[in-house]
Amino acid sequence: MPKTNRSPSPLRAVFGANLRAVRKDRGLSIFDVAFQSKIDWSYISQIERGQRNVGIDMLDALAQAVGVPLIELLAQPAAQDLPEKPPAEE
Repeated sequence: MPKTNRSPSPLRAVFGANLRAVRKDRGLSIFDVAFQSKIDWSYISQIERGQRNVGIDMLDALAQAVGVPLIELLAQPAAQDLPEKPPAEE
């Protein structure tokens, strides 16, 4: 599929930050989430840093792995908590 000139959505960074916060709040390691979701830990790390675009099935698997509804991981934080711009793609 061809690349677009469109910048990554800020929601990518929001999801990653929310995933990391919930994971840590529940005392789960990245390896625990990897095991439960069947997603490689290094890929989850990239998701948490906002470096990967993730499909809906993977979003759902990650939400289930940390035990929260998907909508909770997609919820926008307060404006002061939003990153100024999404991380650059590699």
